[in-house]
Amino acid sequence: MLQAHSLLWHYLWAGPNLLLLALGLLAIRRGIYREFPFFVGFSVIASIGQLVVYAADASPRVTPGTFWRLFLGTILIEGLIKFFLIAEIFGNVFGSYAAIAELGRGIIRVTAVVLLLSAVAGAAFARRDNSNWLISGSHLIQQTVFIVETGLLLFIFLFGWHFSVQWKPRSFGIAAGLAISSCVHLATWAVMANGGMFDKRYLLDFLNMATYHLCVLIWCYYLLVPHKKSTPPSVSLPENNLAIWNRELERLLR
Repeated sequence: MLQAHSLLWHYLWAGPNLLLLALGLLAIRRGIYREFPFFVGFSVIASIGQLVVYAADASPRVTPGTFWRLFLGTILIEGLIKFFLIAEIFGNVFGSYAAIAELGRGIIRVTAVVLLLSAVAGAAFARRDNSNWLISGSHLIQQTVFIVETGLLLFIFLFGWHFSVQWKPRSFGIAAGLAISSCVHLATWAVMANGGMFDKRYLLDFLNMATYHLCVLIWCYYLLVPHKKSTPPSVSLPENNLAIWNRELERLLR
């Protein structure tokens, strides 16, 4: 069962993406796209892209070169949408501080796009882990996306924790799913980079696909299951540092 192109392999590749596509379409129907348009876009576009790559892998008519071009294009599109999604999460988490939320979204988008373009440029000159530049370049860009994604999400979690910002359930669920997926992928890349389990790389692929399936289930739970709305305290809380920063930033922007 734990073999490449086994029944479990096909399910773990296609199943989560079909479920994610259904989640995206259902989110559009329920109007969730108004709150998280980039997540809904990610759900639909990323799942379709992965299903196309899966079909290319399963079809004997598709050449290896065509497969890796599709894989690389999917990584680039998915990575770009993820970065805008993370900026969307930041804006949603810190929405009570409009100036900080707007500034943070802008910085995350610009920084992430620059880093992604730098990864694309560096893929042509970096040390290759494969003689085929499409394969080595795809691996490098994929690792870069996960590294940047993990760093940005870690910053949001730590920044929110430091200032005791209350997360909305949907924001937390989306961020948690992305963080779990990126951390596991980085861990498996580290194992492979150090020569561990190189002859059983397919087992690490199973781990990545199973983790992604778990993350899709997390997103389904947080987006579709109703959650209790938190009631604001009857007594106004004292102004914190974040509120002061937001006020001063608004003053500077004016």
